[in-house]
Amino acid sequence: MKKFNIRKVLDGLKEASSSSSSSTPSVQVGPQENNLIQETLQSEHFQLCKTVRHGFPYQPSSMAFDPVQKILAIGTQNGALRLFGCPGVECYCQHESGAAVIQLQFLINEGALVSALADDSVHLWNLRQKRPAVLHSLKFNKERITFCHLPFQSKWLYIGTERGNIHIVNVESFMLSGYVIMWNKAIELSSKAHPGPVVHISDNPMDEGKLIIGFESGIVVLWDLKSKKADYRYTYDEAIHSVAWHHEGKQFICSHSDGTLTIWNIRGQGKPIQTITPHGKQPKDGKKPESCKPILKVEYKTTRIGDPFIIFSGGLSYDTVGRRPCLTVMHGKSIAVLEMDYPIVDFLTLCETPYPNDFQEPYAVVVLLEKDLVVIDLAQNGYPIFENPYPLTIHESPVTCCEYFADCPVDLIPALYSVGSRQKRQGYSKKEWPISGGNWGQGTQSYSEIIITGHADGTVKFWDASAIMLQVLYKLKTAKVFDRNRSKEDKGSTEGSDEDPFAIQIMAFCPESRMLCVAGVSANVIIYRFSKLEVTTEVVQLLELRMQYELNEMESPDGGGGEQTSAHPTPGASPQTSGPPSHPSTSSNNSDGGNIPCLKVRSTPLKQSAGFQVDLVVQSVWVSGEPPQQITSLVLNSSYGLVVFGNSNGLAVVDYIQKTVVLNLGTVELYGSNDPYQRQPRSPRKTRQPSGGLCDINEYSATSEDRCKSPTSVLMSHSNLQQFYNGGGRGAKMSRKLSLPTELKPDLVLLSVCPPRGSNPLDHRDNSFSRSRSSSVTSIDKEAREAISSFHFCETFARKGDCTLTPCLYVGTSLGSVLVLALTLPAAGEQRQLQPVIISPTGMLVRLKGSIMRMAFLDSTGSLLPSAFEPWYEPNITADGEEREKIRKRRPVSVSPSSSQELNESQLAVVCSEKQAKVISLPSQTCIYKHSITENSFILRADVVQMNQGVCLACFCANGHIMTLSVPGLRPLMDVNYLPLTDMRIARTFCFTNLGQAMYLCSPTEIQRITYSQETCENLQEMLGELFTPVETPEAPNRGFFKGLFGGGAQSLDREELFGEIAAGKASRSLAQHIPGPGGLEGMKGAASGIVGDLARARIALDERGQKLGELDERTAAMMASADSFSKHAHDMMLKCKDKKWYQF
Repeated sequence: MKKFNIRKVLDGLKEASSSSSSSTPSVQVGPQENNLIQETLQSEHFQLCKTVRHGFPYQPSSMAFDPVQKILAIGTQNGALRLFGCPGVECYCQHESGAAVIQLQFLINEGALVSALADDSVHLWNLRQKRPAVLHSLKFNKERITFCHLPFQSKWLYIGTERGNIHIVNVESFMLSGYVIMWNKAIELSSKAHPGPVVHISDNPMDEGKLIIGFESGIVVLWDLKSKKADYRYTYDEAIHSVAWHHEGKQFICSHSDGTLTIWNIRGQGKPIQTITPHGKQPKDGKKPESCKPILKVEYKTTRIGDPFIIFSGGLSYDTVGRRPCLTVMHGKSIAVLEMDYPIVDFLTLCETPYPNDFQEPYAVVVLLEKDLVVIDLAQNGYPIFENPYPLTIHESPVTCCEYFADCPVDLIPALYSVGSRQKRQGYSKKEWPISGGNWGQGTQSYSEIIITGHADGTVKFWDASAIMLQVLYKLKTAKVFDRNRSKEDKGSTEGSDEDPFAIQIMAFCPESRMLCVAGVSANVIIYRFSKLEVTTEVVQLLELRMQYELNEMESPDGGGGEQTSAHPTPGASPQTSGPPSHPSTSSNNSDGGNIPCLKVRSTPLKQSAGFQVDLVVQSVWVSGEPPQQITSLVLNSSYGLVVFGNSNGLAVVDYIQKTVVLNLGTVELYGSNDPYQRQPRSPRKTRQPSGGLCDINEYSATSEDRCKSPTSVLMSHSNLQQFYNGGGRGAKMSRKLSLPTELKPDLVLLSVCPPRGSNPLDHRDNSFSRSRSSSVTSIDKEAREAISSFHFCETFARKGDCTLTPCLYVGTSLGSVLVLALTLPAAGEQRQLQPVIISPTGMLVRLKGSIMRMAFLDSTGSLLPSAFEPWYEPNITADGEEREKIRKRRPVSVSPSSSQELNESQLAVVCSEKQAKVISLPSQTCIYKHSITENSFILRADVVQMNQGVCLACFCANGHIMTLSVPGLRPLMDVNYLPLTDMRIARTFCFTNLGQAMYLCSPTEIQRITYSQETCENLQEMLGELFTPVETPEAPNRGFFKGLFGGGAQSLDREELFGEIAAGKASRSLAQHIPGPGGLEGMKGAASGIVGDLARARIALDERGQKLGELDERTAAMMASADSFSKHAHDMMLKCKDKKWYQF
């Protein structure tokens, strides 16, 4: 990751200033004002690094488990490695090559892991440090790796290849041994065919000198390592997928491609002692059962009491069409078929002992599926699953948008947890989660963090993201508000969103008031209040509105009156102006396809459990056979009781306290006569200037008799409709829009902020707006369609020269304009319920290059001004009016009028667009700083964030750069080329939040969290969990006196003697190349655990091992001495009794 030198950045900006005057941050203030705000943030406060990755490993390919450390490792198809311990301990590593991980093997209780990759490389990972690193790598040049096996407490790794050979690697030095098992020596000399790749290697549990080798073609060989020859060969006419031993080492089981299992005695060469087709139909005439699907893996586990377990995946009969993938557990005579939701990638049986020559005592099965991880309890009847404590359900339905909040109110997470805990499923195993290794980090992070994810099925999930962990708190199903069973006629009324009509597009959340607002792809907005009490809503409150603004060809009536015009062109006819209509009722279904919402709100009572409860649904309806435009921006303010949303044509302001639409305007109408874009109608025959007089709109919107009081009535636009009608072309790219442009080319031509010089807008090249659009949209349409891209509520100076603060709504558009709407709110209490909210547009504040992404306000000291909010109260209590009002008092605003009069420049507005940032002084409305952030790319996400040392502007660019700028001076503080290529998922889900935190979806199933704070980077090592914890290895199983006396029991083998360089010689150099890993001495110097600590631990472990070996020697010597004395006594007895007759005894 390359960190840019700030000086070089500034030098580059100076060089570019000749071509573009806006490239350098230009300061236009006097020295006195410039010194008013001392900027505390410096470039040394910033550093970018990844913190943690959460979620299910994307496209998993292999799995391993350490039964002593109790750590699970999962490898993926893109070379990622995910390690899981106890809940909250997880780790992500990445192989540099990005090749698929085909197999993983733990060095049990050694704090190390071997990974084999599809590019024929083998790697040794050190897990004794918080961030695991590769110690050694070995790259095979001539052969392809197919299978690996590392015996327990051995340092020699067996590697099987596609050619059928087996190579042996010393895992300590990662050097190849000269000992090789060649395929032609393993199979019979008379065999002419190649046996195929090695699919299995394992040593006999009772004799380490005997190795079983399974070849794909169906041949199994028992190889004697000492004599270097095959003892026995077992041949079956079906391909082998896996082999498993009985712990006594006298039998093994094979799984085959025809759905059969064969059990073999190691000394019985000819036929298997038993052949089972578990899922095959048995014919009555004694013929061979029908063949089934392949059994991909089998495990054979024994218990001291009772029957052994045979567990396998696959093997279903071919006639089970549409049946879900299954894991089968055979225990004695019972066969349990456990259906899975996704295909099985791998499974492992967890056993009480790590020793293969002891009774295994299986207690659980870990099943790795394509999109889930399931752990089955083998000890309980019915095999229940364990409740998974990891955050692996992010992708339960595809994520469509995210929001991230750091430093939330302290009572928010407990409140969400208390309502979410009631949603838990029942029927899980009562036992503790079996993957319990590692220790939590010692992090000192005190603030709480919440991540909210919106999903394609309409669900919204709240996650506790505090202290680099992730835990689901609460799940909200927004689709409950709608009727799911749409009639056939209605089906045509969804705009291409038939697959996911409930998908969440944008979310707005106020953590203090716990008000939530979500916008869906079907042009619907749902407002939720949080309650701890259950309630049944008889009728869901609904507002329907028409957000289609058109330019009429005919001359409009004078704008002075309160007349409304609404165009209803019938298909095929030219648009005509209808007279001022009355508000059409929602039930009227016009023949031209008007007034139908995309989704039907349910009419039956809705039972709402504790948590987020629907307060109001707002829907855009079809107009003139055209579906409503998708919502592009959304904001909520709990203090004002308003929700505002915009689309590619205009905006609507909804008062959710009175359940009314306050304003419904086309973007053009917000400008009035000052529209800088001189838009012209589509028809070239008649031109028409936009009508002036924004005051007419204001007056009209303020009149209470025409306001719609009924929650089901429709509000038309309050003035002559002045926007082009568009034939379904998508709007411009928004920061969080679901349908972002498909191409993210860095060389996109973006819109200049200058108004067109000539009458033809195409004369000016910079005004072309090349985004992914419907091809039918004409160039003039592009000029005229101005989408609403962002909103911001603040108490500020509404007009130039104002001396009093007014609640305002700032509106940012896709053409770079910032427009101001002043709000007149009734007094709190009963007045707020009855008096209308008055909104008066006050014109344009500033214009920038590119679509407006973010707006924020600072006070005269440079501190961030938060939007006003209302503290949370329980909405379902029936308290006295006075009591309720005490709770609902509005929060006072921090800026006092006296200070604003003294300083005259009391506030600063920070505005960031796709291209540049400006800081405007209020109320003088002068631009005091501006900075061109990017020339060749555009910004995907920008946020003004609070750091520990001050405020900064954080930007994520489409070319992969993450930048921070000081506020208000807009000095570049950090610029890191973080992601070389940005895909749409990252663009849609990237979020910055306070205190230097950020996140995005790095795959469809995983959240990657990053930090841009130097302080967090420094403390990260402490916050991360430990994977390796010192644990005593269980004692080896007791051989018993008679087994020790008469032989039997496990036979050990001195592998060093066999495979070492002295006996076996050196391997061919061209076969494989050794690569020292970055986790060697150099790479590990910076790791917190340190190589010295590792060596010390290794020395202690060796001492312990030596001590144990010494004890073992002593024990063996004692046993030999006792055996000697026993034999001496026996001999004496024999001599004594030799000459005696039977009657003398």
